[in-house]
Amino acid sequence: MERRVFSVSELNGLVNDLLGAIPELNNVYVRGEVSNHKAYSSGHHYFTLKDETGSIRCVMFKWKAQALRFRLEDGMKVIAMGRVGIYARDGAYQLTCETVSADGIGDLHVAYEQLKDRLFREGLFDQSHKRPLPRFPRSVAIITSPTGAVIHDMIRNMRRRYPLTKIMLLPVRVQGEEAPAEIAGAIRYANRHHLADVIITGRGGGSFEDLFCFSDERVARAIYASEIPVISAVGHEPDFTIADFVADVRAATPTQAAELVVPDRNDLLMHLENQRMRMLQGERKRLELLRRRLAELAGKRVLTDPLAAIQDKRILLDHIQRDLVYAAQHRLAHPRQQVAALAAALDAMSPLKVLHRGFSLATDQTGAPLRRAEDAPVGSLVDVRLERGRLECRVEKSILEEEET
Repeated sequence: MERRVFSVSELNGLVNDLLGAIPELNNVYVRGEVSNHKAYSSGHHYFTLKDETGSIRCVMFKWKAQALRFRLEDGMKVIAMGRVGIYARDGAYQLTCETVSADGIGDLHVAYEQLKDRLFREGLFDQSHKRPLPRFPRSVAIITSPTGAVIHDMIRNMRRRYPLTKIMLLPVRVQGEEAPAEIAGAIRYANRHHLADVIITGRGGGSFEDLFCFSDERVARAIYASEIPVISAVGHEPDFTIADFVADVRAATPTQAAELVVPDRNDLLMHLENQRMRMLQGERKRLELLRRRLAELAGKRVLTDPLAAIQDKRILLDHIQRDLVYAAQHRLAHPRQQVAALAAALDAMSPLKVLHRGFSLATDQTGAPLRRAEDAPVGSLVDVRLERGRLECRVEKSILEEEET
């Protein structure tokens, strides 16, 4: 009997065919922990499933990986379903995965937590990004299903509370695969055309899967990019979606959203009435103070006897005048005494006093006193002043006496 010699590729192909012929290995479920995960630009995913004692290589091609609801990450516990075969190039057997689901919790819960963590790290939940709601919105856009009871309840409550606000409905689907794209598109449309002062997006209660369209990344990023404040009103009090974390305000229910977005006209009327009463009381108090002040002024002497004030001023003027005269007299008394003393001193030193004692005063024609004989040359005129009268004399002879040395 002739022996058959296989090439490596032929042997790998034969083993692969043999494995493919075993029905149990064509739809096998394998539980394990993901490790060495790599996602290539082609869209194919390569990873290893391992447990405490063993491991198996796995591949998930692009057309199957597109159905994944969450991102594969190292360390995740999953259950993979697929076909066991041989990779002909290196002869290693592998699991070609058809589906991969989270082990222990559902795929949607894993996707929810992954997206929540990623958006949190990107800052989409930061309070600094939250915008306040306008106190008196002129218009409100509601993005929800037009057929549910939610929209009718919200419109009824808003009209009852504050009928001045214009309400617009942007109808979208709020469940199913098409819902996220429609909700995100409606938010962008409302912003692009500046349709409202506030946006409310949401729906009534349901299962986690029913509400999952509001945990879609497209909806979260549309809310974050909205220039119009957004209220998220999804489900009931315990329900939380990604939209609740990103929105500017989270309402526990759609009914609460209607209460948050517009004020209650009854509260406004009560506030206005309180303000009116406060203003009325304030005016009454002010008028009472004015009445008291008027009564006080009415008893003033200036009003009962207007001329009395003038008379008082006249008396005050007389006192001031008397004080001024006294002060002036006192101020001038000392200078007068000084002037008299100086006048007496000058009079005592006057040359005229010498004339009373028999002396005379000789001056030249200019009035300058003559002190020496040479000041009056022979023939010059000299004016001699006596105690009584004057003499005009001509110099006939000048006698010069030698000055004492």
